[in-house]
Amino acid sequence: MDAQTQTDKKNVSDQVHTYLSFRLGKEVFAASVNHVVNILELKPITKVPHAPEYMSGVINLRGQVLPVIDMRIKFGMTPTEPTVDTCIIVLNLEIENEEVKLGILVDAVSEVLELEENQIEPSPSIGTKYKAEFIKGMWKKDESFIMLLNLDLIFTRDEIVIVEEKTNEADMPKNEETGE
Repeated sequence: MDAQTQTDKKNVSDQVHTYLSFRLGKEVFAASVNHVVNILELKPITKVPHAPEYMSGVINLRGQVLPVIDMRIKFGMTPTEPTVDTCIIVLNLEIENEEVKLGILVDAVSEVLELEENQIEPSPSIGTKYKAEFIKGMWKKDESFIMLLNLDLIFTRDEIVIVEEKTNEADMPKNEETGE
C-alpha cells in the first residue's frame, strides 16, 4: 500500500459526521444534521381526513403547510402520546431525486453527536425490528446502541405522493398574528 492510499484511508476514518439524536419510546435514533432544518416545540397539528395512519396531520410553518409524520407509527410502535418533551423535527429529504420537506414527531430530542467514521458500526442484517435499509449504522453509547437513520430511504416515493396529496387537501387555519 502506498503512502497516498494510507493517507486516503486515514482521512476517511477521520471524517466527522454530525447527528441529532432523538427518542422514540425507549429507543434512541439519530438523523444527520444535514437533513435537519428546525426543531419545533409541539404545536397544534391539524388532522387531515383519509391520511395514512402514520401522518399525524399538518402544521402551519411560517405560512407553509407542512406534513407531520408520527415516527413511532412509521416504525410500528404505538402512536406518540404528547408530553412536554415531544417535538417536531423539520427535515429536508431527497426521495428519488425530489426534495421533500416534512416534520417528524418524536418523543424527545436528546443531543447532537459528532462521530468519526470509525465509531460507526454497520447495522445488523438480522435481529432488528426495522428494515435494514432504514438504518445507516449504529453507534455504541455506554451499554446501548443509537441507530443512525438513513432518512432518504424511510419513505417510498408512493408514500410521499400520498402525504403531499393529503397536505394539499388540508384546510389550514391562518395564523392570526401574521395572516398567513
